[in-house]
Amino acid sequence: MEIVAKPWPALWALVLGFYMILVDSTIVSVANPKIMEGLNTDINSVIWVTSAYLLAYAVPLLVSGRLGDKYGPKNLYLVGLTVFTLASLWCGFSGDISTLILARVAQGLGAAMMTPQTMAVITRIFAPDKRGPAMGLWGATAGVAMLVGPILGGVLVDSLGWEWIFFVNVPVGVVAFVMAWRLVPTLKTHDHKFDLLGVLLSSVGLLLLVFGIQEGATYDWGTIAGPLSVWGLIIAGVLFLIAFVWWQAINKGEPLVPLHLFKVRNFSLANIAITTMGFSITAMSLPLFFYYQLVRGMTPTQSALMMVPMALFSGILAPFVGKLVDAVNPRYVAFTGFILMSVSLTWTAALMSPETPIWLFLLPSGLLGIASSGIWAPLSTTATRNLRPNEAGAGAGVYNTTRQIGSVLGSAAIAALISARLAAEMPAGAAGGATGVSGQLPEFLQAGFSTAMAQSTLLPAAAVILGAAMAIMFAKPRDVSAIYAEFSDSVDAPESVTRQR
Repeated sequence: MEIVAKPWPALWALVLGFYMILVDSTIVSVANPKIMEGLNTDINSVIWVTSAYLLAYAVPLLVSGRLGDKYGPKNLYLVGLTVFTLASLWCGFSGDISTLILARVAQGLGAAMMTPQTMAVITRIFAPDKRGPAMGLWGATAGVAMLVGPILGGVLVDSLGWEWIFFVNVPVGVVAFVMAWRLVPTLKTHDHKFDLLGVLLSSVGLLLLVFGIQEGATYDWGTIAGPLSVWGLIIAGVLFLIAFVWWQAINKGEPLVPLHLFKVRNFSLANIAITTMGFSITAMSLPLFFYYQLVRGMTPTQSALMMVPMALFSGILAPFVGKLVDAVNPRYVAFTGFILMSVSLTWTAALMSPETPIWLFLLPSGLLGIASSGIWAPLSTTATRNLRPNEAGAGAGVYNTTRQIGSVLGSAAIAALISARLAAEMPAGAAGGATGVSGQLPEFLQAGFSTAMAQSTLLPAAAVILGAAMAIMFAKPRDVSAIYAEFSDSVDAPESVTRQR
């Protein structure tokens, strides 16, 4: 373990870049109506701007964690930051929806190179009993970025245009590069082989599954072309992912996912829980912003300001939660956070009608901020507490991958559900493309649209209940001295360490 005397400057340098890439996971949601208008496209196509980014972000995470181990987390972080910043320029200059989606893929690849390095560095430069505050900051960054992203997006869209939600990354990326170059230490590398078959199976499986779910409504859940069908794609995606897990189990070399990590109860539970969190955070924002802008006639900035209570409570409380999880069992904190999040989203859905006083939405927004502050740090601390130095990159890659897979599936599932509920609740022919929609919907369409968005919001509310179930099953955190003993006694024996955990 390469504990450094002053790890906090390095952490702050990494947090800036991590904040930027997480903002880009949610910043587009508030700009969707304006992008639809500016690029003359429809709802399903514009949701691909988010899904493409999340998919390109999720798929390479397992590999990039290993690349960080092999070539150094600092080096890979800087390469990823460069790719991300240049891709942001490309996004801003896109003149059609296809180009924008392609540029977002490049952005996602850069983000995938960066993310595991932040968590791996924390694991390697902070002692296990000092990681609570560090993970609190990391968790606060994730929570605040994913909640503040829409607010920043709203201000930029209204004042400068939707392109600036991407252009703003350029100066931030330059500053983040200089800070990381100067402040992040160069850590010892670990040689790794690369599981190319595992990369292929997981990539194809995720792509087929996400495309099938998101595009299902477009093809009425039937035939796409010739013998190719939506359900065929989904089933094929699931089979590829099953084959991926099977290959990881029998691979005698160095598998992409070290399955022995999942023998650690808390690591497994935390990965399932963070998947539900990624799913819900991504899924909740799309129906909410469509409702605010198309039913209530809000500007992007006005709709984004409805998230201010969420961001304030999350940002203020997260550092305190980071300290709390070092003193109490994290399961109680995380369980409470998940339950409050489900209550908040259900409350929001119940309020969605054209007549509801708009200020009432600030109440569940504040509750959602309180809830999210109690989720990020407890989950990340629980997942990483027992990781050994040579498992840091792989463990961080797995954890971040599951979170991003949750986000990808959340984006795809909410797109499919929105399309289905619009078809069911809107007048015949009115739920179609909504191509180039701008401003408030006609009054006779508002009730049906509101109902469809409310029903869609119940999906993330239900998903986080699974996260609560995982959190309440967390085992009591182990004594730090025992972890140190295992690190020193079993440096090159992950299986023996796993059996003792």
